[in-house]
Amino acid sequence: MKLVCIGDSLTTGYGVSMDVSWISIVKNSLKINIINKGINGDTTAGMLSRSFRDVVEKNPTHSFIMGGCNDIMNNYSLNIVEDNLYEIIKESLNHNIIPILGIEPPVIGELAILYWGTDSNYDLINKNQILYRKWIIDICNKNTIEYIDFFKLFSSKLKSLKPESLYIDGVHPSKLGHELMSNLAISRLNKILNL
Repeated sequence: MKLVCIGDSLTTGYGVSMDVSWISIVKNSLKINIINKGINGDTTAGMLSRSFRDVVEKNPTHSFIMGGCNDIMNNYSLNIVEDNLYEIIKESLNHNIIPILGIEPPVIGELAILYWGTDSNYDLINKNQILYRKWIIDICNKNTIEYIDFFKLFSSKLKSLKPESLYIDGVHPSKLGHELMSNLAISRLNKILNL
């Protein structure tokens, strides 16, 4: 069994040391071959352009695909983001690789504004993230594809925890955020992969 993870900084583990990033924790816990092909700042177009090289050519049994936050923060059309993600999914399926989708955590505008500036409309970003999450869930349900919903996880935790404890900058998870992501991913992957 081999799992290749393709995505952006939320897959890479930006902002925390590699040993406490959620994918590293999952890899150490599940003891399966996991290859992390996250690239900081990547978009779904970038992921699509390298999907064959970074996923298909690694010949995995499964792919984990998570991206779109950078597209949304750059005001790219949701239709384009969804089309790109769908093409990445299809490429895995066409090569008998079982895709698993990730849904990225929400962006916390009041925190992000301190680190990333006021150029972005964080209310619009959040609205688009909610629409994008719904689209991912619909696509997964229609195509019997499993997904891991980090958006729901963080939204739930934000009812009792301060954003500063879950994020380093309103976009990227803190060490605690990565721990919570790894706990959910381990639980879901145990079921999905029949471990």
